[in-house]
Amino acid sequence: MAKLPETFLWGGATAANQFEGGFAEGGKGVNSSDCTTRGSRTKPRTVTYKTSDGQIHEDIMFTMNAPMDAQYGVFEGYDYPSHEGIDFYHRYKEDIALFGEMGFKTFRLSINWARIFPTGMELEPNEAGLKFYDDVFDECLKYGIKPLVTLSHYETPIGLANAWRSWCDYRTIECYVRYVKTVGERYKGKVEYWLTFNEINICELSPWMSAGVGQRGPQIYADIAKHQFIASAKAVQVLHEIDPNNKVGNMVAYGADYPYTCNPADVLAAKQKMHMYHFYEDVQARGYYPSYKLKEYERDGVEFFLSEEDAATLKAGTVDFLSISYYASSVSSTDPEILGKNADGNMGMGGVKNPYIGASDWGWQIDPTGLRIALNELWERYQKPVYVVENSVGTQDVLVEENGQKVCHDQGHIDYLRSHIEAMADAINYDGVDVMGYTPWGCIDLVSASTGEMHKRYGFIYVDFQDDGTGDGARYRKDSFYWWKKVIANNGSDLSD
Repeated sequence: MAKLPETFLWGGATAANQFEGGFAEGGKGVNSSDCTTRGSRTKPRTVTYKTSDGQIHEDIMFTMNAPMDAQYGVFEGYDYPSHEGIDFYHRYKEDIALFGEMGFKTFRLSINWARIFPTGMELEPNEAGLKFYDDVFDECLKYGIKPLVTLSHYETPIGLANAWRSWCDYRTIECYVRYVKTVGERYKGKVEYWLTFNEINICELSPWMSAGVGQRGPQIYADIAKHQFIASAKAVQVLHEIDPNNKVGNMVAYGADYPYTCNPADVLAAKQKMHMYHFYEDVQARGYYPSYKLKEYERDGVEFFLSEEDAATLKAGTVDFLSISYYASSVSSTDPEILGKNADGNMGMGGVKNPYIGASDWGWQIDPTGLRIALNELWERYQKPVYVVENSVGTQDVLVEENGQKVCHDQGHIDYLRSHIEAMADAINYDGVDVMGYTPWGCIDLVSASTGEMHKRYGFIYVDFQDDGTGDGARYRKDSFYWWKKVIANNGSDLSD
């Protein structure tokens, strides 16, 4: 394999709500993920929650549940995995040292908004929260690791949800921009790469997780998207004003979608399915709403208005690069019989099973060629650099003792990453796509966003926390740790075991 560009950014990705912990420490407030209970691989639970108006709601994505108490943010008697995570809050030096040992060029992490502005509405930030991330970034830089910071990664302050349903309300934009300006100024010179919202299109699957909104429907999704688009565009402008060297990207949960047959109806269905991805890229990369979305709003009876000022903001605040998570592809069919017999619900994205590829233990279909297709689509459509900031597979890794040492053999993890790196390299070397870097998801074991469990492991580093609450949190290098170190050292030219 030809080497990737010398500037290629290798590393790993995490999110504060899934690994940071420190739930009530350092003046941190409560966010939407803090109100999310642990799910189950086999028995999803339905949990109700109330909002400040006293109404009872219910929100489930996959096997994840989101109870919220209007005053305190949590219900007694439930397990909230984000409260402990894997305790990066206290062990960040140990973890970053391990990332440095692997040779990370970059480390993707998120700032917990409620750690900086506890309710989201304060006018002055929480100094203890700012100091924590100062220390984290300094530790990264000590090892030559560039932080890649997601500003909002499934962590909306509950104060905003209780005050006015958070991203359903225009006022949240001002709160977000105040937060962005605060961290942008504080970490100038320490952070160069920023992402405005994680998987912004997930608001159509789980508005609670994505935006701290407990209601569903086309109008809700349209309101959330509009306000986050405007906030993102303003963030781009603010961060550029603070430091012209800042590079600001968006982040979309992306995939390839194939027609089940060459029936034109299936082909059209697949093209329309891609609108779920392209709409969010179109607005943030091109700076205006695409006509197909405006027509959809008309059909669905969605009330939509964009002021001249907001339209100008979208145009002026387009992102510098695109970033995506890629885990699986999907397949579209219009045949009721096929839909009935072959329904898959791949990652909750719908569609039917692809008979030509396999799947993970959690039913996510494994398709490295789909990553190459996705990268080509994005480059051809927008001509902006693309950053693969999430990609990996959850595996059932087991810690065993051999020759007096605890080890973890995760060959399935290595095989998955190798195949996707090969596809990404082909997109670069054969197709001419400008790919900035690659940060596999969950570089250290963390709590799964989709199921709330530790059993679903992604990391190069095994963390001894179990779903039943046992474990001391000790860190152990997996086989993939040493493999990843070699891959980074040779810049992807040798992917062998």
